[in-house]
Amino acid sequence: MGMRIISLLIGYGCGLFQTSYIYGRMKGIDIREKGSGNAGTTNALRTLGKKAGIIVMVGDILKCILAAVIVWLLFGRNHPELDYLLRTWAGFGCIMGHNYPFYMGFRGGKGVACTAGFINTISWQMTIIGNILFFSNLFITHYVSLGSLMVGVMLLIGTIIMGQLGMFHLSGPAQLEMYVVVAVITLQIFIRHRENIKRLLNGTERKTYLSGKGKRS
Repeated sequence: MGMRIISLLIGYGCGLFQTSYIYGRMKGIDIREKGSGNAGTTNALRTLGKKAGIIVMVGDILKCILAAVIVWLLFGRNHPELDYLLRTWAGFGCIMGHNYPFYMGFRGGKGVACTAGFINTISWQMTIIGNILFFSNLFITHYVSLGSLMVGVMLLIGTIIMGQLGMFHLSGPAQLEMYVVVAVITLQIFIRHRENIKRLLNGTERKTYLSGKGKRS
């Protein structure tokens, strides 16, 4: 249990590096007071432009990967039978640190880019599938939120499939534990997007056009 708690705390610490908030402050603004009020990639893209969006996305992905690397260096090499489980706890902690940073009044982002970083740490196959799902949806519907929800569902389903195929090399109880933590990560995506879901259902969700050729609505 101790390794799990430490992994969670390491992840939370890495998640506290709020890329969009820091970048916004460098530009003299509080990103939480602009656009949607969310300290994440999409709001940075819409408020500060494509360069900011890319920087924030990469930063949020990398901090989750960093958390997994630190945990692997501390525990993974000596406890390979728990490696993927500890990476999962670190990823969960990073997402929670990003979504609920204590020093920002627990007003963070929605954790999607962090989740993408977590996916990178456990499966290159799911990384490819997640990118295809997200960007194909974005180019077709222009709804970032819908793509985010799709990636969350894919993560849970993909984790269970790969786990049942033995690809995480976990024992039965540890594997079930990983499923539960990943299910909570997916649930977090839906909770953080609950207002987006309402707007998607009533047809008022804002669209995002990466090419700049479309009309933003």
